[in-house]
Amino acid sequence: MTHPDPKCNEYQAQFLANCAPGERSMHELIFKVGNATFRYHQIAKDFNPNEADWIEWLDGLEDPMKMAMKEKGFQECKSILSFTRYVMEKNDQGLDAYLRANVAADDLLEYNKILNG
Repeated sequence: MTHPDPKCNEYQAQFLANCAPGERSMHELIFKVGNATFRYHQIAKDFNPNEADWIEWLDGLEDPMKMAMKEKGFQECKSILSFTRYVMEKNDQGLDAYLRANVAADDLLEYNKILNG
């Protein structure tokens, strides 16, 4: 999956072109999963998160994070990944299911091996 920003795609292509052959496949994999994850978080805005969602999300946070997010306010928190994931999950759009639907199964298996050592 490509990144929605053409400049980012160009950067990724240039980066991969300059990678050592032994490292290229790992970076391709990280870009595939990263780009899919980025798109997943962008979808949250389609659910029109509101202040009630934000307050619910805040209730699940512990201090001092809760206080820091309250200080930021709703508008600034709309792009925070844990909030966008909360919005997606609340709307039955889990990240794991999204990745399974948008990233090849063998790529996800390899990615999880890297994550889990």
